[in-house]
Amino acid sequence: MSTTSAPSLPSQSVPPEPGESAASLASSTLQAKSRPRVFIAWTSFVFALLQSLCTFFAAANGLRFAIGLGALALTSWQAAFIREFHSSWFRRPMNGIALAGALLNLVVLWQIRRLRARPAAQWRTTAPSARKLRGERMQFWLSVVTLVLVGIEEYLHFTQHGRL
Repeated sequence: MSTTSAPSLPSQSVPPEPGESAASLASSTLQAKSRPRVFIAWTSFVFALLQSLCTFFAAANGLRFAIGLGALALTSWQAAFIREFHSSWFRRPMNGIALAGALLNLVVLWQIRRLRARPAAQWRTTAPSARKLRGERMQFWLSVVTLVLVGIEEYLHFTQHGRL
């Protein structure tokens, strides 16, 4: 049995022009070969981005449908839902958890400030970053707003229903 192999094609090499080295020719050949790859990569990225946008808008449309369906369902049993949501068995624990969480947050922030200000801690602590201080301020104000809202809710409930 004789095996015949296909004749190999001669390699196509471009002779370097006068004054051009073989290294620069190899570099330009590499750049020429990589251009289509870069083009393919960018077009792939653009199509993936378009597909992601399409997915986003499809999800947003589904979310819009769910919100509309929820609104329709809410109108049919709205009075019962609000009555259950505002009943004492649900309202009191939620207000209690909000009150406890806000007070705990304020105590923790006070403890952090108190420990930072102690003379014994000055040598081992670094000054807190601006981001950390902003976060602490935001926690403080959110806790204060929570306490105010719980107070307003309890006041309004007492004035409207005559009991807490």
